[in-house]
Amino acid sequence: MTHSTALLTDHYELTMLQASLADGTAQRRSVFELFARRLPDGRRYGVVAGVNRLLDALEQFRFDEQTIAFLADHGIVDQATRDWLVNYRFTGDISGYADGEIFFPGSPVLVVESSFAEAVLLETVFLSILNHDSAVASAASRMTWWAGGRPCIEMGSRRTHEEAAVASALAAYIAGFTATSNLEAARRFGIPSTGTAAHSFTLLHDQEREAFRSQVDALGKGTTLLVDTYDVAEAVRIAIELTGPELGAVRLDSGDLPSLAGQVREQLDSLGATKTRIIVTSDLDEYQIAALAPAPVDGYGVGTSLVTGSGYPTCGFVYKLVAREDSSGELVPVAKKSPDKISIGGRKWALRRRSPAGVAEVELIGVGEQPVDDGDDRLLLKQLVEAGKIVGRTTPAESQAHHDKVRAELPRSASQLSRGEPVIPTEYEGDYDARNPFRSRSHT
Repeated sequence: MTHSTALLTDHYELTMLQASLADGTAQRRSVFELFARRLPDGRRYGVVAGVNRLLDALEQFRFDEQTIAFLADHGIVDQATRDWLVNYRFTGDISGYADGEIFFPGSPVLVVESSFAEAVLLETVFLSILNHDSAVASAASRMTWWAGGRPCIEMGSRRTHEEAAVASALAAYIAGFTATSNLEAARRFGIPSTGTAAHSFTLLHDQEREAFRSQVDALGKGTTLLVDTYDVAEAVRIAIELTGPELGAVRLDSGDLPSLAGQVREQLDSLGATKTRIIVTSDLDEYQIAALAPAPVDGYGVGTSLVTGSGYPTCGFVYKLVAREDSSGELVPVAKKSPDKISIGGRKWALRRRSPAGVAEVELIGVGEQPVDDGDDRLLLKQLVEAGKIVGRTTPAESQAHHDKVRAELPRSASQLSRGEPVIPTEYEGDYDARNPFRSRSHT
């Protein structure tokens, strides 16, 4: 039986539902948007991930008998609200940025159009999925960019919640990682999995030679041997003595990795193992990967930094009502007035303005109307749900290919790891909500 996602939410959403059902506003046509007011400090761009997981959660957002019983037993909502929830189905429309897409401050990553009652209940589950997955993907994209074509393996399962580990593996794959160590992610999403051995396997045996021989006998000469339990040079010598030049790879998990990788490469080559690869791990992040670019490294295993967003475990996405039906039936823009939490009222559309050479120049957001493509631009919003029917799913491979394509549009300065502003500005066109502090027709 499918597990309900309806209680992956905050109590206040049901409070608002009960009140709006009672006062007659619950069915007002509404537009909610999910966006980030800013990027994490120093980031030049963000990466969307979690859209397909969000659609799965939406499909399972049902108030079944057990869920309703919980709400009743704890007095969370009244009988009239529970009666309404029994038949809850999202019947509206959702458009948004695809998995793998790049986003910037103000980008309408998700646009939800339905009654207030249907849309307000989805705030927390949508934010929790997209904030987590996009944070991981944003970090992963910086890592794969600096890896420069060398494969990156996701290895962070032991450093986060067990379900977050599965989601992190998918988000990393979308942003260019080639494999994961997490078998549940491999099962659910078809991501290639890989794994070798830990230091405990070497320590289990009386001699390092016995551990290597056991692993090679079980997995073949193409396996990867961990060579830094004791003396690296001696371990490499034993490994090649046992396998000859056919050893697949050696893994380094400690020490001065750039220097050590050079020494090991020289030793492998001198022993005739010129095709044996060097894989490095040990709490890597995008900065260390960049520092290893000149080293003779063939691949990276990344764990803790990846699954925690490399210091930014959330994207700061918010979910705000930007338009709603008034008493006359007209859809009118609305926005919060707080100067430190600025929102722009009105339904948004977005395109990425590009130069004739295809380089991204501006994140152009139309307020109340679709911005006009000048011939070189790319529309960003994709239909995900139509009249309650899910229409916008993609495969992990499609999402990865999309990310590779759209990242290539960015100016080269997007790869910089130094602190700086978003690599392209966000500009607005159209009529703004008169109650919003943005009064001009264009805002950067």
